[in-house]
This record gives sequence, C-alpha cells and structure tokens, in this order.
Amino acid sequence: MAAPATLEQALAHADARPGQHTWVHTIVRWLFITVSLTFLAALLLAPLATVFAMALGRGLLPYLESFADPDTSSAVRLTLTTAAVVVPVNTLFGLAAAWAIAKFEFRGKSILITLIDLPLAISPVISGMVFVLLFGLHGWFGLWLQEHDISIVFALPGIMLATMFVTFPYVARELIPLMQQLGNDEEEAAITLGAGGWLTFFRVTLPKIRWGLLYGVILCNARAMGEFGAVSVVSGHIRGLTNTMPLDIEILYNQYDFVGAFAVASLLTLLAALTLIVKTAVERTGYRRR
Repeated sequence: MAAPATLEQALAHADARPGQHTWVHTIVRWLFITVSLTFLAALLLAPLATVFAMALGRGLLPYLESFADPDTSSAVRLTLTTAAVVVPVNTLFGLAAAWAIAKFEFRGKSILITLIDLPLAISPVISGMVFVLLFGLHGWFGLWLQEHDISIVFALPGIMLATMFVTFPYVARELIPLMQQLGNDEEEAAITLGAGGWLTFFRVTLPKIRWGLLYGVILCNARAMGEFGAVSVVSGHIRGLTNTMPLDIEILYNQYDFVGAFAVASLLTLLAALTLIVKTAVERTGYRRR
C-alpha cells in the first residue's frame, strides 16, 4: 500500500483510522479522566482539606500554640533528627549495595537482593518486634545491654534502628536497575586509562547516577519522617522523649486534642508536600532523561 503523497492526505489517512477522534473515543477519554479525578478527590484531596480545616478550625493562634507544647516540639525535633541520621546512612548503604550488585558477580548475590527487599515484604510492626526481641530487656542481648547501662529499645537508638530498617531498600532499589542499565564500559575505560577506584566513582559513575540517587534519597526521607508501625513498637510512647510526629498525632487525637493532632498532621503533610515538589523537580530536571 503506497504512502500518502501530501501532508493533507497523511492527516486525512490518520483521521480515518478506527478509534481516532470519534465520539466514542471522546466519551471514553473523558470518562477515564472523570473517574481518575473523582478517585483523587475522594481519597487524596478531601482528606488533605479535612486536615487543614480541622487544624485551623479555631483560628490561626490556637494552631500556632499547638507547636509551642513541649511534647509536640520534642516530637518534631525527634522526627527531624531521626531522618537526619537515617537518610545519610541508608544513602551510603544503598550506594555500596547497588555498586556491588550491579558491577560485580559473586556468590550470594541473589540472597543479598532478597534481603534488600525484605523490609518491603514484611509488616513494619514485625520489624519493630524483631528489635524488641533482640535488644529488649528479655531479648538476646538485653541482659548484656542492661549490665553496661546501654538503652536501645524505648530510646533514641531503637527508633533510629527501626526507621533505618524499614527505609534502607529505597536508595538501593532505585540505583540497582539504573546501574545495571548503564553498564561498566565507561568505568572500565577510566580504569584502563589509569584512574583509581575512587576517582572512577566520583568522576564517572556518580555523575551518571546522581538523579537516581537523589530520587532514592527523597523517597527514603519521606518514609523516615512518616514511619509509624516499627517506631510505635520500639519507642515505648514516652511523651517528650521517644514520640515522633506520627506517634504524637495518635496520642493527641486519643486525648481529644483535635486541634493539636491535626496541627501536627498538617506539618507532616506540608513536609510530605515539600518532598513531592522536590521529587517532581528532580524528575523534570533530568532523572527521566537518561
């Protein structure tokens, strides 16, 4: 069959194809758009609007006074501190694990990949219970920790360990397929030309994976700030000491302090929105262009 000779004939040929610019096509398209928008409005926009409406229901002053509460301020600081420690550690782990898996062949490689995916497959509550069984008073190392006056469970180290466990796959799982796709050709060429391992990593590998790395860090940070299940088990719910923002929201809500609960929830929502904005900026800047 001969190709259309002119642009007008080509457009006419495209318009004549089945399903192109017909009234059925238009109805189906707008039906899908309407269903998608309705779903987003019901499950995303309505809850977000409720959070801010409840937080500001008594005015701006009570909303701001909620953050002056010492326990709430402590929860905010603890959440930010935990994220500030957990995210860099998981970033280093993710880089090392992705480098090992994507660049080398070794025994136990499939086991390592499975272990990286483990926190995504099990409940966060079970993750918290594991740390209680290991470091709790009646756990495997509980007696030794007590003798040396070291507190892990119901203290800051336990919260960081639990958060680290549930968030460590994000950077690695973002980098592994990216590194596998990029291959080893440029690294091998750099080493052949005399570059060392560290120089090859910083001058060749890191520039190619920087957007994927940043994307994984953003996801890890979002999960670290919002983690509830594992932290709830290991924290002990000690107000002013071991309560993170999600735990503080639960306590305030159970005490019928709805303004305080939704105020903290709104702050957590704003942090999540900021994370989403940074994520979108990363995608537009260059992460998807590779």
